[in-house]
Amino acid sequence: MKLVIVESPTKAKTITKFLGNDFVIESSFGHVRDLPVSTMGIDIENGFEPKYVVPAKAKKNLKKLQDLAKKSDQIILATDEDREGEAIAWHLAQALKINEAQTDRIVFHEITKPAIEQALKNPRKIDMKLVDAQQARRILDRLVGYELSPFLWKKVAKGLSAGRVQSVAVRLIIEREREIKKFKTEEYWTVSANLQNNQKLPFLTRLNKMDDKTIDKLQIKNQAEAEKILTELKGAKYLVADLEKKQTKKQPPKPFTTSSLQQTANRWLGFSAKQTMMVAQQLYEMGFITYMRTDSLNLADKFLHDASEYLKTTLGNQYSLAAPRRFKTKAKGAQEAHEAIRPSEASRTPDSADGDLNPNQKKLYKLIWQRAVASQMPEAIVDTTTVDIDAQKTIYQFRANGQILKFDGYLKIYPEKSQELELPELKIKEKLELLEIKPEQHFTKPPARYSDAGLVKELEKYGIGRPSTYAPTINTIIERNYVERDENKRLAPTEIAFVVIDLLVEHFPKIVDYQFTAKMENDLDTIAEGETKWQPIIKEFYEPFHANLEIKYDAIDKKDIMPEEKSSEVCDKCGAPMIIKTGRYGKFLACSAFPKCKNIKPLPGADRDKNGQADSQQIEELKEKYKAEVCEKCGSPMAVKVGKFGPFLGCSGYPKCKNIKSINGANQKTGVICPACQVGEIVQKRGRRGVFYACDQYPKCKTAFWGRPTGEKCPDCSSLLIQDAKKGEVKCSNKDCGYIK
Repeated sequence: MKLVIVESPTKAKTITKFLGNDFVIESSFGHVRDLPVSTMGIDIENGFEPKYVVPAKAKKNLKKLQDLAKKSDQIILATDEDREGEAIAWHLAQALKINEAQTDRIVFHEITKPAIEQALKNPRKIDMKLVDAQQARRILDRLVGYELSPFLWKKVAKGLSAGRVQSVAVRLIIEREREIKKFKTEEYWTVSANLQNNQKLPFLTRLNKMDDKTIDKLQIKNQAEAEKILTELKGAKYLVADLEKKQTKKQPPKPFTTSSLQQTANRWLGFSAKQTMMVAQQLYEMGFITYMRTDSLNLADKFLHDASEYLKTTLGNQYSLAAPRRFKTKAKGAQEAHEAIRPSEASRTPDSADGDLNPNQKKLYKLIWQRAVASQMPEAIVDTTTVDIDAQKTIYQFRANGQILKFDGYLKIYPEKSQELELPELKIKEKLELLEIKPEQHFTKPPARYSDAGLVKELEKYGIGRPSTYAPTINTIIERNYVERDENKRLAPTEIAFVVIDLLVEHFPKIVDYQFTAKMENDLDTIAEGETKWQPIIKEFYEPFHANLEIKYDAIDKKDIMPEEKSSEVCDKCGAPMIIKTGRYGKFLACSAFPKCKNIKPLPGADRDKNGQADSQQIEELKEKYKAEVCEKCGSPMAVKVGKFGPFLGCSGYPKCKNIKSINGANQKTGVICPACQVGEIVQKRGRRGVFYACDQYPKCKTAFWGRPTGEKCPDCSSLLIQDAKKGEVKCSNKDCGYIK
């Protein structure tokens, strides 16, 4: 028996289709070993040696794999081809205690029968250079996280954390936010004229020159200046002064890398980086696309041939190339043996895959298929026309630009947005008739907050992170409450993010320095290439970092970092003044008599935050609603209090009586019948991890969801649709489905 181990059950299921009965394909369900959660897990004194443990959730499956390994003649580790996959393969070998001579490592860029068969013919051993690079990254991140996070707890607020790459990403977002806040809006005006030729065909022009000098965007500053121009143009005759026609070619786009896929899926489909990678992972494991973590632009010869044949057969020879177009990867350290992200088969069109994919999978597959096939198509040909029109006997000249698509080329498959404005046939010195002249007011706009696409592009520009880290980085800074999505799904920093980043910039500049972080990525690359050992790189970073941290514990006073503000509020428990403090989730009111009095309240007018904290109006409504509530244990009145997970009822006889009762507010009922028992109703509840929704027949029925049910059913699998509290998106409650509305 030959045992093949991969990371995921979906990947195992796909590979099973291609191998015979003498193969057993099993999943490791990700990592089988990791650093411990409760301790550092790194022996700093002995060369930063990591101490790995088997997580509790992995023990049962690992036992199953160990039993199968004992019965197997050959063990084949078929985890992903990147550093993470190599590390998983090594951890499997260590955890299973298997003989290296008995173990084969295979890699492939796509999950198809030819690719699997080819990989089995060319097994290799585990590449320890890649494993060491992954270990080095993990150890670096653990050292920063486990040493700097407690410092932030002590000097800023409990529950905070710091990360080597995440903190740099937050700094980028904060610097953009400060640009936005500093931005001063300026007024400016434009003047446009609607003209027509002797064939009565109208077209739009814009004032372009004044006294033979091109007008600057902000040159016409106000309405008075615009009106002055209109006055001087009164009675002017319009004449074609110059006309230029030329043919331009639009080059097709390069095939997708991880970065460009995340950026394009964000702009075209509205997918977050995390969502893009999740759906791409599903497509890869189902055998639809090649490996999705790559910075290579290389395309396999077979795909180039198949794409050419597909284009000739379906669209005709004019849409195929005489020779394949190849792209050179500019990314430093990119491996040309890897490929760009492409469909496994050029002929497998998105429509032909309709029945196998859910809506989001189909959208992303279509994008990947279009981009890869379009890269092997001819350029689009566009006729562009530029017309200059003199307003005679004045100092003003107008301009019109037009373009006509003469040959669509790659746009036939990959329809990029373009403004096609067709101008009428015009001749030099042709007289034109003025239909309308119109001034228009504008205001300059500040730079926009980063979208996922914008942040990924910026991280890539600075060389921060690698293809596999972009999506987890964005997800982590959102989960840790340093960043939240605004109404446009763009990334906005929270109050606490400003405090933490300013502290890091001043006292731990290397942690958030763009060049230093990029250099560290390059150092990890040199480890993967076998040019350096990992321990010296860790030591070079850790020793000055740790020494500086020790100094800062004594040098920094929390009151300097988190100054308290006075307020007009008085504590309703002891009568002492309330002060404004800043915590992990923003500003709040706290009693100045702490620790004698531990009363805290949200700031008046503050919105309900993502952890269920209530605003002052809601608190007053709840006080009125529960004013007659009496403690069933001691008979004292019950009081409305606010905790980490929102408002609750607590006995006023505290600390003698510690009775508490949960209250779920006005939104307790959802009106949705439980899909499991068909008896209970799904209601809003609060737990250690925040708000969730569960059947009110608990413990008889244990149905629960981490989003509010909409009452609708998923079109793909008929499970309930829920609304994600963080992202606001409606998605399927079945995690294996992946449908997003």
